[in-house]
Parts: sequence; C-alpha cells; structure tokens
Amino acid sequence: MTHKYHDQINITRFSPLYTDMYQLTMGQAYFLSNKHQTQAGFDYFFRKLPFNGGYVLFAGLSDLIDSIGDLKFGSSDIDYLHKQEFNTDFLEYLKSFSFRGTIYGMQEGEIVFPVEPILHVEGNIIETQLVETLLLNLLNFQSLIATKASRVRFSAGNRLLTDFGLRRAQSTGGIHASKAAVIGGFDSTSNVFAAKIHDIPPSGTMAHSFIESFDSELDAFRAYAKVFPDQCVLLVDTYNTLKSGMPNAITVGKELAKHGKTLSGIRLDSGDLAYLSKRARTMLDEAGLTETKIIVSNQLDERVIKSLLDQNAAIDIFGVGTSMITGRPDGAIDGVFKLAHSDGKPRLKISENLQKTTLPGKKKVLRYLNGDGRYYADCVALETESSPDIMVHPFEKEKSLSLKGLTFENLFIEHIKDGTVINKTKTAAEIRDLAKERLGLLPDEHKRFDFPHIYKVGVSQNLLNLQTKLMTDMQKRQTQ
Repeated sequence: MTHKYHDQINITRFSPLYTDMYQLTMGQAYFLSNKHQTQAGFDYFFRKLPFNGGYVLFAGLSDLIDSIGDLKFGSSDIDYLHKQEFNTDFLEYLKSFSFRGTIYGMQEGEIVFPVEPILHVEGNIIETQLVETLLLNLLNFQSLIATKASRVRFSAGNRLLTDFGLRRAQSTGGIHASKAAVIGGFDSTSNVFAAKIHDIPPSGTMAHSFIESFDSELDAFRAYAKVFPDQCVLLVDTYNTLKSGMPNAITVGKELAKHGKTLSGIRLDSGDLAYLSKRARTMLDEAGLTETKIIVSNQLDERVIKSLLDQNAAIDIFGVGTSMITGRPDGAIDGVFKLAHSDGKPRLKISENLQKTTLPGKKKVLRYLNGDGRYYADCVALETESSPDIMVHPFEKEKSLSLKGLTFENLFIEHIKDGTVINKTKTAAEIRDLAKERLGLLPDEHKRFDFPHIYKVGVSQNLLNLQTKLMTDMQKRQTQ
C-alpha cells in the first residue's frame, strides 16, 4: 500500500494549495470579473520587533525563491478544487499557472526594521495574491529564528554554537529553523536532514540512555571511545558529575592519549553549569587533558548564556535547543503583505490607528551611515526619488531628520524578474557571513537585550505627501 505522504520531505516544493482559502476565492472573483491580468504590487514588512529587541535578521528568502519557481497546480490539486465547487473556467486557467512576476527588495541576511518594506512583489493580481501565504509562512518564521539565533551568538561571542532544537521544533518547521539558526550565527546542527540538504556540519554526542544501557558508566564511555576515537564526546552527568562522570571521562581520556588520540569533549546537561564547568575544567587540566572541550546544554538562551559567561564559566561550546528553535518567548513575527499599487495607481489601506495605515506606491529603502561607517538611519522613499534631503517620522510628522551629506546605499535589488531568478540564492553559510558583516555595522546599542536604542526609520517627504493626498481623496469620496 502506498502511504499518502512522501518518503522524503521536500521542503522546497510546495503545492499552490499551501495557501489560505481566501487567496483562491479572491482569485476566482478576479478571474470571473476579467481583472486577473490587472498588474499589482505588494509590500512585505512587519510592525513590531520580537524579543523586545532592536532589529530583525531577514531570513527565508532563498527558500521562497526556490519554492515559487516550482509552484504548479497538479491534477490532484485541480481535482480537489473541483470538489470545492470552484468554477470550471477558473480551474482551466489554474492548470497553466506559474509565477511570472517580479520580486525585488533586501538581501537575505540583511538587518531590517519595522515599517520599512523588505520585499516588493509585482505581477498580475492573481499570482501576487497566490504567493502571499507561502511568502509570509517562510519569511516570518525563519526571520524570527534567525533573529533569536543572532541574539544567542551575540551572547556567546566566538564560542561554538550548535542547534539542538529539532525535537522541540514545530514539526517539520524544524528543518527551516535549523537553517535559520545557522544564518543567525550557529556553527552546526543535530538535525541530520537539515545538515544534508543545507550543507551544515552535523553535530551530536550521546544520550543518557546510552550510558544507562551499560552495567557501568565507565564501560559505556569505553565502548563509545572505541567506536569514535577521533570525535569522542562524553556525557558526564548521568549519575554524579564530579564524583563519577568526570573521573570516568578522565580515565577514558588518558586511555585515548596512550593511543595518540584526544578526548574531544565532555558535555554537561544539568546542574549548576557555571560551577560544574569550572570544576570540570580544573579536573581536566590537572589530568593533562587541556585540549578537551566543555560543552553545555539544557534550556539555554541568550540571557542564560550571558549570565554563565558573566560568571566566568569555562564553556567552549553551547548546545541550544527549545528557546531558540521555537523563538521563545514571542513565537511569531507580525509580518504582513499589503497592496501598494494596482492598475497603475498607488493604493493604501487606511486605519484609525495611524501605525496601520500603509505606505502607497513603488518604493525603495535607502540606508544611511554615520561618520564611522556604521548604520545610522533608513529612509523609505519612492522608487523614482534620488536621495532625499530629509526624512520624516512615519507616525509623528513633526519629527524629521536631515540626511544631507550622509553616505547611503539602496538596499533593494532584483531577485526574480518576469519569473526568472536574477539573484542566485546563497547557502546558509554564505547568508550567515553576510549577516555577520551587517550585524557588525549595527551599533551595539541596538543589540543590547534591555531597552535597546530605537533605530531611526523614516519616510521621504514625497512619500508622505502621496500618502496624505490619497488619504484626503479617500475621505472626500466617503463623504460624497
């Protein structure tokens, strides 16, 4: 009997049915109203920073680009929609569907902030709507995890980080999360499948059950060392870390040394990690095992790691799981996908809450540097503008900032043009390198965990004028 699921998860190929129902109902309404060829443009952005932090690390774009290229309605998809009583002519249209639109915006690995557009998607109104849910699903989640991982990296400094989160991840989302963790600064993952498909170094030691399955802890350690003499890491807290685990690990370490091998590491997974790591370091050094690394795990996050290092804990490698892989405590980034123009006209959504009134038209984001060459401010401007002289606060119009004489760069580049990939997608390690470079340009006051400095994001006067005009025109029409 054939199982209804594939033997191997393919996370870069999605059915177009991986969407919300209203995307399809709107698509049929556009089609039957003969509006399906209307050209439109949507902006992807978010409004609130996660973790009470100072920035977001943009991730997930490479998976989006790979996925969009394969979006095709198969016969089973069409059959399913037929059972949902979709129109026959609309279903015939969907049979030949593919994304032929254009996507431009920021690079994956860029540092991004609220309000500003991160990506812009253009094409006919149906194709731009049909990619919305997939886009939000991939970008919101991976950006959340990459941001969390970058905070862990900030605390850990140059120490090694490995992702231990798969068993606590949101089902198969753990595959994307492991990649996002690397983008945020992690070095390896315990997730073997993610390691394979994303070319990430795999990492793992042993479980307590391995040790418990032997009659003695020393027998377990010796058996493991015999099989893995070149990469032997021993878990030392199954029974008693300092009275049993460490002495037995040292015994095996000395036995390895007699054969020209080195005990790679010991792992602590419980107890007072600061105290135990310092005692373990002393014991290892006194035994001559100075090259043996100390690895710790157990409910770590950026704040716990900072506390451990503030206590001068003797830790070389951190294994981080639940908090990082689930984006604890936030769980989501509130990224949205809003119409910016259609049928050649700028569009906007008006809200009684000014912060939810959108920015209309085709736009770009210019990033300005301070005198030290570090990030200073971002200005959202109309696509046709050069560098504005000033930018205005997006919600407090009386606040402005002069941009004269400042060096800047346009953060928007083309990724897909008329359905063809222009900007080749990068590996997780390549994106991590870019993210490291970009984070290095962000002043530390925006990275601190408590009350980070708010990064300046504004809009050009021309964009503000366009928004104001459209709001005024809309209000006039409502009163007529």
